[in-house]
Amino acid sequence: MPAHPSGSPAAGPHLTYYEDFSPGHGALPPRAWVPASDAARLSLNGLWWFRLSPTATAEDTAFTRPDFDASRWDILAVPGHWVLGGHGAPAYTNVRYPFPVDPPRVPTENPTGDHRHTFALPEDWPAGGETVLRFDGVESCARIWLNGREVGVFKGSRLPAEYPVGHLLRRRGNVLAVRVHQWSSASYLEDQDMWWLPGVFRDVTLLHRPAGCVADFFVHAGWDHSTGEGTLRVDAPSGGRVTVPELGVDVAVGETVTVPAEPWSAEVPRLYEAVLTGAGERVPFRVGFRTVAVEDGVLKVNGRRILFRGVNRHEFHPEHGRALDLGTMREDLLLMKRHNVNAVRTSHYPPHPAFLDLCDELGLWVVDECDLETHGFAEDGWAGNPVDDDRWTPALLDRAARMVERDKNHPSVLVWSLGNECGTGRALTAMARWIRERDPDRPLHYEGDRTCADTDLYSRMYAPHAEVERIGRREEEPLDDPALDARRRAMPFLLCEYAHAMGNGPGGLAEYQRLFETHERLQGGFVWEWIDHGIARRTPDGRRWFAYGGDFGEELHDGNFVCDGLLFPDRTPSPGLVEYKKVVEPVRIEGDPVAGTVRVTNRHDVADLSHLRFTWSYEVDGVAAARGDLDVPPLAAGGTTELKLPLPAAADGAGEAFWQVRAVLARDTPWAPAGHEVAWGQWPAADRPGSLRTAPDPERPHRPRHAEGGVVLLGPGTFDAATGELRLLDGFALAGPRLDVWRAPTDNDLGAPWQSDPRHGLLWREAGLHRMRHRVDGVVAGDDALTVTTRVAPAAGSLGLRTVYRWTADGDRLHLAVAVTPEGRWTLPLPRLGVRLGLCGTLTRAEWFGGGPGEAYPDTRAASRVGLHTASVDALQTPYVRPQENGARADVRRVRLRREDGTGVAIEGGPPFWFTARRWTSEELDAAAHTCDLVPGDTLWVNLDHALHGIGSQSCGPGVLPRHRLEAAPASFGFTFTTLGESR
Repeated sequence: MPAHPSGSPAAGPHLTYYEDFSPGHGALPPRAWVPASDAARLSLNGLWWFRLSPTATAEDTAFTRPDFDASRWDILAVPGHWVLGGHGAPAYTNVRYPFPVDPPRVPTENPTGDHRHTFALPEDWPAGGETVLRFDGVESCARIWLNGREVGVFKGSRLPAEYPVGHLLRRRGNVLAVRVHQWSSASYLEDQDMWWLPGVFRDVTLLHRPAGCVADFFVHAGWDHSTGEGTLRVDAPSGGRVTVPELGVDVAVGETVTVPAEPWSAEVPRLYEAVLTGAGERVPFRVGFRTVAVEDGVLKVNGRRILFRGVNRHEFHPEHGRALDLGTMREDLLLMKRHNVNAVRTSHYPPHPAFLDLCDELGLWVVDECDLETHGFAEDGWAGNPVDDDRWTPALLDRAARMVERDKNHPSVLVWSLGNECGTGRALTAMARWIRERDPDRPLHYEGDRTCADTDLYSRMYAPHAEVERIGRREEEPLDDPALDARRRAMPFLLCEYAHAMGNGPGGLAEYQRLFETHERLQGGFVWEWIDHGIARRTPDGRRWFAYGGDFGEELHDGNFVCDGLLFPDRTPSPGLVEYKKVVEPVRIEGDPVAGTVRVTNRHDVADLSHLRFTWSYEVDGVAAARGDLDVPPLAAGGTTELKLPLPAAADGAGEAFWQVRAVLARDTPWAPAGHEVAWGQWPAADRPGSLRTAPDPERPHRPRHAEGGVVLLGPGTFDAATGELRLLDGFALAGPRLDVWRAPTDNDLGAPWQSDPRHGLLWREAGLHRMRHRVDGVVAGDDALTVTTRVAPAAGSLGLRTVYRWTADGDRLHLAVAVTPEGRWTLPLPRLGVRLGLCGTLTRAEWFGGGPGEAYPDTRAASRVGLHTASVDALQTPYVRPQENGARADVRRVRLRREDGTGVAIEGGPPFWFTARRWTSEELDAAAHTCDLVPGDTLWVNLDHALHGIGSQSCGPGVLPRHRLEAAPASFGFTFTTLGESR
């Protein structure tokens, strides 16, 4: 096991303990996490005395004396971060270090938090044995004293450290003093893409270690898929016996036993309660039998290929930062399970150990990643990178050991990851060698070395679809070294990061998933990332908003790049998570409308379908005309069946009909109740035509006529005679409609500077699409129509869109036909193509027949299903932390916008259209930096779009796929407008 060397001076200036290369001194060897035993323990969490200094005053240690008066200090909650407790401010950088890069030195301006806590031992605290003081996480360097005596120093912020303190304890009046430096040599190893948040942010615990205690133990529990037997051996240096009552196991430590057992998997997380009994301690633990291996170039668990439907998860809470409680951890996992997520990469450090207990219990595959990233050295070509500097190797080995030893007994942990974005170097090789020797039964992961010299898996970030397909065929670009190339080509492939979930998006998920399901080598990936890291703030009038980089006055920051999750900061699922749930659903349901059949495919890795119940419904215009249960056999994983659907009774009247088949939980599970929807499929019925009425009725035409006041009257419409714009619809005031091509650029529209795809959000603004001008070339009131001819174009260029509006009316309906012809040489796609109109702001509710219930865009529409939907106008908005284009509903046939009294406006479209409504303009949305900047106006702005440009993932990944680009091309579309009375 790697030693914990004490710091030693390097050549050059003397290095303080917080600057030297060592991981610290005084700590016990790392050991397995034990959530509970019959030995006594005392939590030291709570309110501590706290003092913040602007510099690291290493000589001032008077506060460590038991008689020191700290009554004038502040109070701080532990676990916690002092910058979230009113002391200093957080800072966000992605790659760049927020201090001069001069390893291992750090600035004199080094915020340092002194902590004091006084405690007494419980009356029944045992005498004898040893007592250990445990810290589960401190950023970034901690120096510890107990009752005036120094205990030790440690670095490695997200890893535990334990110290023997029994000889220093008193029954009462114990004073624990901890000095925490924000910056230390460890900061060079912890350049993860997240907020810099110093403090004691995980638990502090006092643990009694009785004579004959279980010093450590290692559970080896494999499963043989050919025999159905589990093999168990528990190694423990202190000896003892292991019992698993359910299996009738009672053996000595170190003895191997083979018994019939059920395997553990993420889908069926079968655990057996066990006990390790030593001479002085009884430790309960849980056994999950499973074997992970790379066989024939494929990653398998229990003999079966698995497919990661994963997420990258930072620990984050909008008020508490990385100080997460157990309830929040469980909430994360319940949300994952309910959205068909089956895997977590613990980016980019080991999580709180209780999180892994929950992964064992609820069922998640885990890639456990070491607390290591040196990304900032890439700014200078990796010069001075610690992972290729032998002076840092002890610290890196220490981090590997503390991760592996703490987490080795979790069946959920399938893969060890050496770290993230560290370049390459000798220390990574040393870490890999140590881990393989300690735990040869788990494969190794690291993305930063394209040669995969130290890994068992080929891993990439944000590879575009075409490259992923080549890799799936094992036809990727070769390495220069033939031996390394052959080795890598034989490896399984995963995308450790893909589908960057920043703002509106990510797009292209469905196309990635089809590749994963087509090519055996492609074993899925992990969306970046789980949650937006927005820090909660309130306006003076109490409105909540979320801060990102730059909102705390940082001199260096990376803006809202820290908000790139599938959850909003308050843990509300984003549309991206809803889309991901649909794309990765473990049951594929596909209908054949001609044959009247449904095909069900079980895409689970392990589980059959016995845990699901299937239902069908036949819906006409969004209303179920018939429904029932569907008898689907309990297909084994990978199995497919085709079933005949019942013949529903004929529904009265015309209307569009759709079949829908749903798979729901048949019974309660630990993560969701019975009836929770796991998967669904929807398709149009072959026997029912659509019922849209957008064409004019030739038997009831109205003729346009000029009237006083410079207006043209046409049916229920009143038009401006000079501009041809609609002003009134049967007494309802309007503004427009006019052609609109602009959208408030999404984070993915704006792209990232390192991407090769065009950054369309920048090109749109450069081309002036945000400042289009409308020229009226003609307003002609003919015998049967009002025709308005315009040219829509930006200043300073020759690009334009010739637009013809043709208005007709019959009865109380007003019809608009729009024809658009591009002029000039268009080399960039359009953001959108449709019309925008302003309506009265008293219209507050929307009812529509079309896609929903949530937003959708051309490459994020898998989760949109056609039906009758209703929502308030405010609820149509998606509150992305940085405001941007949002809220479109796909495949809309008709929409009704109503006041509270039921009056309003109805719109039908042919062909189906995209509908967006908001109480501010796209320009106001574009100008806002935070949600609190958006102030509702008196006008409801409605976009009726014929087409939209896709979303993509270019905030860090690939851009919009060609088939989802909105090229400038001739287009025709139309809408019908009517008013709604109170009874309609």
